[in-house]
Amino acid sequence: MPLLKIQTYAVLDADAGKALLAEASRAVAALLGKPERYVMVSLETAATMTFGGDTSPLAYLEMKSIGLPQERTAALSTALCELMNTALGVSADRVYIEFADAQGHLWGWNGGTF
Repeated sequence: MPLLKIQTYAVLDADAGKALLAEASRAVAALLGKPERYVMVSLETAATMTFGGDTSPLAYLEMKSIGLPQERTAALSTALCELMNTALGVSADRVYIEFADAQGHLWGWNGGTF
């Protein structure tokens, strides 16, 4: 159910990209208390992006989940920004995160919905 999309200007080799995907998947599962088998992470690197007119390291993330707890978005933001800093060298002030609480009937999987 949880989906984390990561878009960044950074260029990563295949091994670094796979490592980031694995780390992000584990982190999302732990942060949301959801089974990792339902977590999807998408990574787009080398995206043409700018933030404040500057192409220094930056990242845009989208975090969607059914039942995303609104009261936890600040803690999620902190954890995801730390992940971007560790994995990509992107400082927290160069990360935007869009959080979305998906409705189960609007989230499809395995030929049905949640």
